[in-house]
Amino acid sequence: MLRVRCLRGGSRGAEAAHYIGSRLRGVFTGWVQRTFQSTQAATASQNTCAADDKATSPVPKDCLVCSHNEWDPLEEVIVGRAENACVPPFSVEVKANTYEKYWGFYQKFGGQNFPKDHVKKAIAEIEEMCNILKGEGVTVKRPDPIDWSVKYKTPDFESTGMYAAMPRDILLVVGNEIIEAPMAWRARFFEYRAYRRLIKDYFNSGAKWTTAPKPTMADELYDQNYPIHSVEDRHKLAAQGKFVTTEFEPCFDAADFIRAGRDIFVQRSQVTNYMGIEWMRRHLAPDYRVHIISFKDPNPMHIDATFNIIGPGLVLSNPDRPCHQIELFKKAGWTVIQPPVPLIPDDHPLWMSSKWLSMNVLMLDEKRVMVDANETSIQKMFEKLGISTIKVNIRHANSLGGGFHCWTCDIRRRGTLQSYFD
Repeated sequence: MLRVRCLRGGSRGAEAAHYIGSRLRGVFTGWVQRTFQSTQAATASQNTCAADDKATSPVPKDCLVCSHNEWDPLEEVIVGRAENACVPPFSVEVKANTYEKYWGFYQKFGGQNFPKDHVKKAIAEIEEMCNILKGEGVTVKRPDPIDWSVKYKTPDFESTGMYAAMPRDILLVVGNEIIEAPMAWRARFFEYRAYRRLIKDYFNSGAKWTTAPKPTMADELYDQNYPIHSVEDRHKLAAQGKFVTTEFEPCFDAADFIRAGRDIFVQRSQVTNYMGIEWMRRHLAPDYRVHIISFKDPNPMHIDATFNIIGPGLVLSNPDRPCHQIELFKKAGWTVIQPPVPLIPDDHPLWMSSKWLSMNVLMLDEKRVMVDANETSIQKMFEKLGISTIKVNIRHANSLGGGFHCWTCDIRRRGTLQSYFD
């Protein structure tokens, strides 16, 4: 830095002027030389990049990631892990997404591991599910095990983690792009870490990799006084379009989106706000159209146990949570099917979900579906549709908050991008 003491008049003033001029000329000459050298280097770099661009296809033929919908033949999938699963701390956003009968459980065990024996059984169920998928010719990948009980602190909050059980919640595959959702629960802030090894491998194979803006999860993102006392309260608030998450910053869970080629459907929920939906709309435009749909749902969180698209022109619609925009599908010639009432017993713990996980199925292709071995009613429904059922028992895994669709994220399905609503 050039520092000059102010000199007044006479020969000293002239000397100062001469001195400043010589220093500035030196500085300017050096700047010109450095700029010229930098420009030469940048030009060489651009030429190298241009050569690389010509030599490399934007999407290599051996790219492992390609999925356009929920039903094309499944070739590769990520299946979550129940290992080290922790109960999330009982914060306002957790309270808004869980049932009152389990609030005492969260207050007592928040930050601790889920019951050991229950998790052990869930791990065994998911291992068997992986084996069955492999037997059906599907490549199975798993996230890394992580100690989710470790406490962490950001400038805005403190928490412990939860799990890497539900890849559908955090990852959305659109074509050859993997999108990491920003999530909305503080306990899930660092959940992406379990998947980074896999995503880097997919990226190196040619996939696109996008991470949505990470929310600060500051207090302003949540309505700290969200008035929940009963199911009736939830119904009233949902009908009024009031949710625990505000519009302070974008947030969304990937599981609030469901794909049908060029059309992607999403709900505004307790974990997905309109800013998050708008971010996705702009990001995916103009190749994809993002449609907001809504339901008569007292506790909207994740769309796939409410509205599950299972084939071209075929959708399962929860009879307890009717879709307000169902005519959009009917006018397009779609068949809307109401699945039967779930058979799961009332005394089975479902800490983070409803019984309707029975319709949270995974399509292996248009004619094969992975379904709960205990849910005989929905098995019969699929059989009448000409869809063969692959029966797997994941009752204990259900307790952690998801069915087959939640526990998986399809990475590659054999098919092409099409429009089903034109």
